[in-house]
Amino acid sequence: PFEKLYLEVPEKFSGVVINALGQRKAQMVNMQTAKSGVRFEYKISTKNLIGLRGELLTKTSGMSVVNSVFWDFEPEKEAVVWQRNGAIVSNEPGKALAYAIAHLQVRATSFVGPGEEVYKGMIIGLNNRQGDMNFNICKGKQLTGSDAAPFALAQKRLKLQALTFRIL
Repeated sequence: PFEKLYLEVPEKFSGVVINALGQRKAQMVNMQTAKSGVRFEYKISTKNLIGLRGELLTKTSGMSVVNSVFWDFEPEKEAVVWQRNGAIVSNEPGKALAYAIAHLQVRATSFVGPGEEVYKGMIIGLNNRQGDMNFNICKGKQLTGSDAAPFALAQKRLKLQALTFRIL
């Protein structure tokens, strides 16, 4: 499915919008300047539209107005190449342990906290490098002395915007 996308942004952000939509293989239908800024009309596949609103709000400092309406069904012409860091994937089911999470956070951002149930194949973090990595977050170690003292681990809580996280 394809949608008609209507945007209105201040003129200083028009280049940002054109660049972002060009990366998503959107086709510009119309562009007009107005007193309030620049108005764009694009045709874009629904698949490539996912996550655009949040991206544009971030890049335009909240100054963009974004609306879309269903347009038509058409075959997709060209696939978008998404670039993101790799995912950290759990390779064992069980409870996430603080010891393993501490080691994970050296090379990644953790999405789970100590004691959370994980399943095999679950995305538990975002790698600092390209490429996905399997990780046993349930691996523990017998701690003694001061090592056994509890310590806080920061993890990133995912929100609705996590739907834009793509596994390719």
